[in-house]
Amino acid sequence: MTTLLEVRDLRKTFSLQGRRPGAPRQAVRAVDGVSFDLHSGETLGLVGESGCGKSTIARLLLRLIEPDSGSVRFDGRELVGMSHRELTPLRREMQMIFQDPYSSLNPRQKVVDIVAEPLLVHGLANRRDVRAQAIELLHTVGLSTDQADRYPHEFSGGQRQRIGIARALAVRPKLVIADEPVSALDLSIRAQIINLLQDLQEQFGLTYLFISHDLGIIEHVCTRVAVMYLGRIVELTTAEALYAAPHHPYTEALLNAVPVPDPQRGHARLILHGEIPSAANPPSGCHFHPRCPYARELCKTDYPELKEQAPGHFAACHFSSEVGKYRVG
Repeated sequence: MTTLLEVRDLRKTFSLQGRRPGAPRQAVRAVDGVSFDLHSGETLGLVGESGCGKSTIARLLLRLIEPDSGSVRFDGRELVGMSHRELTPLRREMQMIFQDPYSSLNPRQKVVDIVAEPLLVHGLANRRDVRAQAIELLHTVGLSTDQADRYPHEFSGGQRQRIGIARALAVRPKLVIADEPVSALDLSIRAQIINLLQDLQEQFGLTYLFISHDLGIIEHVCTRVAVMYLGRIVELTTAEALYAAPHHPYTEALLNAVPVPDPQRGHARLILHGEIPSAANPPSGCHFHPRCPYARELCKTDYPELKEQAPGHFAACHFSSEVGKYRVG
């Protein structure tokens, strides 16, 4: 299996001004030593609570923001430290589908021009032929020719997301990062967009990094899953293994939070108490220990490394063998 993307010890800290005038700035560790591989043709899911660093990772991988340290190798080429001129041809091979389908589209452009723009920027079409290519892309994502000359505000949320997908596909990328691509859509539309993304993956041989907080969607679309908590990956394995037997208590809690249509479900559930801690002042030791029912003194002082707990199943927990007390599903 070919590795398309290799991420090693990726870190990003943001500096925030204190609330009071003259107060010292706070360092927020948004991404704190993240490492993973993404194989060609697969879909890797990245899940976790809001604020855990998922979207920051997406922007770091595409160099939309600059990492503090770490390595990002795409198709064998190191992206960190690469100049913008060197990055330009690689932009064709890495594209992003944004969470908000409206704010990611230029409201002053017709949709045919939105989709045509990357073709012109990267020299993939001339002005004589670009309209026909853009309309063909709109057809690919389920839009019609008579919609090509409309503006984004004239479309529904699901249609706008289809336009964003067409724009991402225009340059025939190898990697597509989908950052919460259906979270802003109605439930009735989500399945259509998910099915479209899966069909396009098969048609164009795409590799996806799929960011979401919806574990139901992740189970449906992803080959492997990485679970994040407070800027770090705490569990990484295949989707099948993760849902069958999680090895980290945070993953167990997330799975227990998935709604199940069974009002008589009477088994114990792991319900987290309290809010996710501040990334500006994370707890000592394991960052999850203040909310963890398995926590002991060791967890308060020593942060567990991400280790292989079972074949192909990595988790950062001192007591991963005990996880599973609370039945999942």
